[in-house]
Amino acid sequence: MRKPWMADITLLLIAFIWGTTFLIVQQAITSLPPNTFNAVRFTVAALFLLLILVIKSPQQLRQWRGPLLKAGIILGFWLCLGYALQTVGLLYTTPSKAGFITGLSVVLVPLFSFMLMRERVKPVAVIGVILAAAGLYLLTQNHEFSFNLGDILVFGCAICFAMQIVFTGKFAPHFQALPLAIVQLGTVAVMSWIYSFFFEDWSRAFDPAIIFLPEVATGLIITSIFATALAFLAQTALQKQTSSTRVALIFALEPVFAALTSYVFIHEVLNGRQLTGCLMIFTGMILAELPIKEWLETARKRRADDGSKSA
Repeated sequence: MRKPWMADITLLLIAFIWGTTFLIVQQAITSLPPNTFNAVRFTVAALFLLLILVIKSPQQLRQWRGPLLKAGIILGFWLCLGYALQTVGLLYTTPSKAGFITGLSVVLVPLFSFMLMRERVKPVAVIGVILAAAGLYLLTQNHEFSFNLGDILVFGCAICFAMQIVFTGKFAPHFQALPLAIVQLGTVAVMSWIYSFFFEDWSRAFDPAIIFLPEVATGLIITSIFATALAFLAQTALQKQTSSTRVALIFALEPVFAALTSYVFIHEVLNGRQLTGCLMIFTGMILAELPIKEWLETARKRRADDGSKSA
């Protein structure tokens, strides 16, 4: 018998892991260049999932044809660009701010779905976008009213993640999840290696004195295995046991965990203005995902059914 509450707890753990990675990555990239870190991270994650595929479902290797490769490369492009901007942005901004700015991808998805896929935008989602945008202003503006470089880069990351989500919705129904994920993560790995070869000191990834530093080794293990490979598998398997709304609300807690982690481990404290901005972004994320129209329609049908029964 399936237990939805167990699925919710596991998904909550995934959101917690994702939230903690902002601080973990920030500490790791002080020794390993950002895109070199991503190259190692996604190489390990892709190989890990490929090993699982070969062991459990080798027949799915026959699906690796043109359409699957094209879809995976498109998804991998947006994912790579998103993680590149986020990781470099963490050099210049704080983990808690990065977490909430990245969370804006949730409220950008309805807008991009409308522009690219001509999907209808819920009025409540528009309210969520406006609220989140105002929250972003409060979170990122200092007394001189200017974004810092890290905030701008992470906002670009949110745009890329939103694009990746939109295209995932387009491609995912047509392919098995595991092969599509492997191609996607492999694309991120290849693109990150190419960038690091030309613009970073990629040789650091093969220097034992650097790769085995506690903050680097721990960061790579947590982000590649737990935050990428296993988190994807768990999400794919467990999302079938709970509603998409509950999943969205659980994942909206990711930036909250990022802020809590920063507070506990590096004593980062947001001021009242920034906390108000975080709350507005969080509220906007929830409004963008809540199926208000469906709830109202269900309530209307229940009232109609109750009225017919009493009659």
